[in-house]
Amino acid sequence: MKIFYVTFFIVLLDQITKILVKGIHIPSLGIEIKGMQLYDSISVLGDFFRITYIENPGMAFGIDFGESAKFYLTLFSLIASVVITVYLIKHKDEKLSLRLPLALILGGAIGNLIDRMFYGVIYNEAPLFYGKVVDFIDFDFFNITLFGYTYDRWPIFNIADMSVSIGVIILILFHREKQEEKTEETSQTTELEMNQNLDNSMSEIVEVENNPQTSGEQEKV
Repeated sequence: MKIFYVTFFIVLLDQITKILVKGIHIPSLGIEIKGMQLYDSISVLGDFFRITYIENPGMAFGIDFGESAKFYLTLFSLIASVVITVYLIKHKDEKLSLRLPLALILGGAIGNLIDRMFYGVIYNEAPLFYGKVVDFIDFDFFNITLFGYTYDRWPIFNIADMSVSIGVIILILFHREKQEEKTEETSQTTELEMNQNLDNSMSEIVEVENNPQTSGEQEKV
């Protein structure tokens, strides 16, 4: 299915950018990318946009529920990815406005899932399912408080996070569009029924006027 090309592209772009930031060393394959030091920051557009390397141990926005919850978070991401994949396969004829955002969400989910599942093992930092997510896109933003955390910059994120966010926004817009279509269809159906009832009433009136004898016989009975 062509829609999975979108998912594949997101995963590929996400992992390439993360490896360039974190770096990797595989002597057997002759691969060595130095990457950045943890918490290093590179200015791209002054203080407004920077590449800042951090590792997120928990959910989005750096929210951490502890080591015990990390396994279940990774497992949930894995199950969600499987469910979305199955849905896309079974509903391949659905509108693109539904399949595209799901493909974006799936790509983002898989991108971060790879970090959580395998990065700990690959980099010899943690067991399977307990890896940390690499974040690096750092934008200045107005101060916000979210889930009890205060941020003076927008929380640092990655390509996968961005893909999931865009997918969710498109889904919300698609849902609103669907609701408007249903409301319009209901309104049209109601109007049609009212017109049909009016036509039937007018037909009965005309019939009575054209056949006064029938009306008189009915009154005698």
